[in-house]
Amino acid sequence: MINKIARLFYREQTLKKLEKKITLLGINSKYNAITFMNIRIFSSILLFFIILFLFDFSYILSPIITYLYYLFLPNLFFDEKIKKRRKKLDSEGLYFFEILALSLESGNTLIHAIKVTSESIDSDLSLEFREVIREINFGKSLEEALDSLKLRIPSDTINNIILNIKESSLFGNNIIDTLYNQIDYIRERIMLETRASISKLPLKISVISVVFFIPLLLLIILGPVLVRFLFR
Repeated sequence: MINKIARLFYREQTLKKLEKKITLLGINSKYNAITFMNIRIFSSILLFFIILFLFDFSYILSPIITYLYYLFLPNLFFDEKIKKRRKKLDSEGLYFFEILALSLESGNTLIHAIKVTSESIDSDLSLEFREVIREINFGKSLEEALDSLKLRIPSDTINNIILNIKESSLFGNNIIDTLYNQIDYIRERIMLETRASISKLPLKISVISVVFFIPLLLLIILGPVLVRFLFR
């Protein structure tokens, strides 16, 4: 009842965008679009008055900073979480889809292979596929359950695999070779991302050195000279 009343005060388009981001955090996400919007508004008001009373030129800064905070808060709050989840799901996908392929090779049907694989692995991705099986048990078709799954997965790579699984279910295509090809692609993508992260380390170390170590080194070298100058 409260949520229905609250929806009257918020734009439906804004709520849909938030709900889409929240959905990408998975079935275990505890966030709620209405609750987030309430927190967003009240924290923006609080920020406005804090800046208004604490800083010079606050009558200019308060509306600008508050507007930017209100505008970018959803991206700052959700986007990093979604990015981390994408990387985690890609990493989990290597093992999950290898087991799924082996299960299909052993002669299991697609639904039974998904059930066996999701129950034998403890990961976020297997939890999402367990939800697929649960929805099938409650009357959805495999294709409908997979469409719902795609809405909860932020990884394009895994969504491509889900699409291939759906097409295999509809048209009877051989999914095993496609799974192995996608597994190789995920492995290569993870390797490239790891190399990119490693290549950035020297730059990060250089920045840390400039900010922390070089001033400290200069202080150690010039400290005695400064002491002599000050107490001469």
